[in-house]
Amino acid sequence: MLDTDTKRRIDTARDILVGKVPDPKSQVEQITIALIYKFMDDMDAESEELGGKRKFFTKEFARYGWAKLMAPALGGHEMLGLYSEGIAKMPENPGIPPLFRDIFKNAYLPYRDPETLKAFLKIIDEFTYDHSERLGDAFEYLLSVLGSQGDAGQFRTPRHIIDFIVAVVDPKKHETILDPACGTAGFLISSYKHILAANRINMDKQDGQDKDKNNKSCESRPSMFNALTPDEKGRLAKNFKGYDISPDMVRLSLVNLYLHGFTDPHIDEYDTLTSEDKWNEFADVILANPPFMSPKGGIKPHKRFSVQSKRSEVLFVDYMAEHLTPGGRAGIIVPEGIIFQSQTAYTELRRMLVETSLVAVVSLPAGVFNPYSGVKTSILLLDKSLAKQSDTIAFFKIENDGFGLGAQRRANVGEELTQVRAELAEYFRRLRARESVEDFQPTLGLVVAKEKIAANGDYNLSGEKYRDVSAAVGAYPHRPLSDLCSLVSGQHVDKEDYNLDSRGISYITGPADFGPKYPRISKWTEHPKALGIKGDILITVKGSGLGKVNVLDIPEAAISRQLMAIRVDRADPNFVYNLIAAKYEHFQSMANGAAIPGITRDDVLRFEIPLPPLEVQQEIVAEIEGYQKVIDGARAVLDHYRPHIPIHPDWPTIELREICTFKNGLNFTKDSSGHTVKIIGVSDFQNNLYAPLADLDEVHLDAPLGADYLVKAGDILFVRSNGNPDLVGRSVIVPPTNEPTTFSGFTIRGRIEDERAFPLFYAHFFKSRDFANMIKTVGQGASIRNLSQGILNELKIPLPPLATQQQIVSEIEAEQRLVAANRELIERFEQKIATTLARIWGEDVHGKEA
Repeated sequence: MLDTDTKRRIDTARDILVGKVPDPKSQVEQITIALIYKFMDDMDAESEELGGKRKFFTKEFARYGWAKLMAPALGGHEMLGLYSEGIAKMPENPGIPPLFRDIFKNAYLPYRDPETLKAFLKIIDEFTYDHSERLGDAFEYLLSVLGSQGDAGQFRTPRHIIDFIVAVVDPKKHETILDPACGTAGFLISSYKHILAANRINMDKQDGQDKDKNNKSCESRPSMFNALTPDEKGRLAKNFKGYDISPDMVRLSLVNLYLHGFTDPHIDEYDTLTSEDKWNEFADVILANPPFMSPKGGIKPHKRFSVQSKRSEVLFVDYMAEHLTPGGRAGIIVPEGIIFQSQTAYTELRRMLVETSLVAVVSLPAGVFNPYSGVKTSILLLDKSLAKQSDTIAFFKIENDGFGLGAQRRANVGEELTQVRAELAEYFRRLRARESVEDFQPTLGLVVAKEKIAANGDYNLSGEKYRDVSAAVGAYPHRPLSDLCSLVSGQHVDKEDYNLDSRGISYITGPADFGPKYPRISKWTEHPKALGIKGDILITVKGSGLGKVNVLDIPEAAISRQLMAIRVDRADPNFVYNLIAAKYEHFQSMANGAAIPGITRDDVLRFEIPLPPLEVQQEIVAEIEGYQKVIDGARAVLDHYRPHIPIHPDWPTIELREICTFKNGLNFTKDSSGHTVKIIGVSDFQNNLYAPLADLDEVHLDAPLGADYLVKAGDILFVRSNGNPDLVGRSVIVPPTNEPTTFSGFTIRGRIEDERAFPLFYAHFFKSRDFANMIKTVGQGASIRNLSQGILNELKIPLPPLATQQQIVSEIEAEQRLVAANRELIERFEQKIATTLARIWGEDVHGKEA
């Protein structure tokens, strides 16, 4: 586990190098080379202390030893020359194994400043190693601070989690052991130690004794009681294999294994997901924490996977399940998406696991990977033999792994790993003995029938979902927001203090400002506390939009007195947001104040929400986000669809006046009495093709209108003017109507009665982007604010053959039927979201308590 001293030293080393070695990757290389250089010298010193001999820095290479390099009498230029020469000559050193020589291959010092090197090596000199894991800590922290690990979804697995998984899977000395995403070989080294310890214990107890001849505890001298013969240890070393796509990780793994006694470690630079070279190699035990992230565009795997996907976490789990021997076992750390995501690949993967190999799932707390990541993970435990004879799967939930979940990960009391390990051992014992598990009730878990998991077809692997009590509808405990979050109140800012100065900070005045275009203020020193940060839930507490919420999607913003920022730190923020958004009417009902209605800080903090376990919250958020993606996609189709009519160059071009006549509408007074007529106004011009006639306003006239001012089916109306340039030129076609209907003075009616023209074709043409561009660029290329009959008469339009017009209309209408289906899709998925939230609130879909 990363300690503060290691972190400080690495940060200091990078700070020293940054002036001379600005490239982050080169910084990593220089620190790594220096750490290994120092590490080899430490191993030589330890060997001498134990009565052995130095083997890394001997003979002519003894002059490069660390003690000589750091001698106080050595000047800066002498140190520079000695170290530079040492790293350059190290590949020629016969006293170090080939893998060490590879580390130093092509190594060089990229700067010639003695003071920089002296300060740098002084920091490296502070590193001491009681075992090689410290090197892994240092190297992986290097990657994490540079962002390369997180971008790849690779996070250092804490040693105690590795040891827990290894102990549960229990690899044996005769079994082949594989980690197909081995990183620094942590799982392989832990497995090796586990096997050594197991065999030592067996020998200790052969004679029923726990002490050696000198009456000393076996625990104090474990190496003296190793039951493995040299031949067995040799075979054991050959049974360990690892793959990694990163050559840096491969080199580090090789060094790590070598220093644990593997004279010929087998770690290959290999792309597990895209290469087929090792597809036919299987293992008795597979242990891994594979990458969680997929590169942009997804993985491009070969075709031999049983689950088709481009997600790395899906493919890695599939690979491991498929590459176990018939009696093989595996322990795999997976992100929460594997547990409950609803996409086909995830569901198909879970189905395959449940049917072939999965025996248990262990949920880990969300902070296990701090300080690298707060990602929530679980452990999948596979055993092909047990899975075949069992019709159940055990689920366990660990909330305390023995360390705090903050960035420092300080040790604490009450760890639950030991209890879960014991309960898993008992569960597996019963399965192997073919005993019933019906009465097995683990303290930190539950046992669920596979039939129940498969019931609805999603094969969800969240154990909480199957608890009869805690997962029941409406059974979640309610907690006030004061238990889950803090509030940031907004402050008033005078208008003269904010402007569109791009150097200022974003200022959000109310719900209308939610979105990508925020006004900015240049002065914000008076109220530094009224600052929202990315991820805050902004709730309107005064005026219009009371109770409405949104999530701040920029790094920071000042917020007005009309808003408050809800900062959630003890629940999933997206889960809380969805629950509040569904109940905004609750806040409106609490409003007080006659002139400007509002709610108080206490009103917000007292608001109670149902609070299921964190993994259930995340599952619900994933479900809602899945529905929302469908809604957003459907809305995008509706917003962006415009009929496209490809203009063929052979079609003749005419002026619009040749097929269409125009008439301006009249202005009416709606409160006059007399003859009644319906009127189509600008407010009735929607994006759809036809004007909605059901809810038209009525006007009352002293005398009936002449036929020229009444519309009939097939007429096309254009917006002439209403103060909004974006609406000018928008059109609708009039459907059949049974009542006298006219059109307002802000519109122009077009009537096509030429037998060469099909009105519906031109109605679609007038909706097209080509026509919209034509309208907006008439009059010397400038947008127009008023459309006239003269402009329309002179527009140049295509005149395809009548049969072609009718064929194009038929094709467009077929498209529009598909597009219109998106409206129903939106309604259906909005209802799905409402139903999901109602379920959490303990209500039926109509909002009543269940």
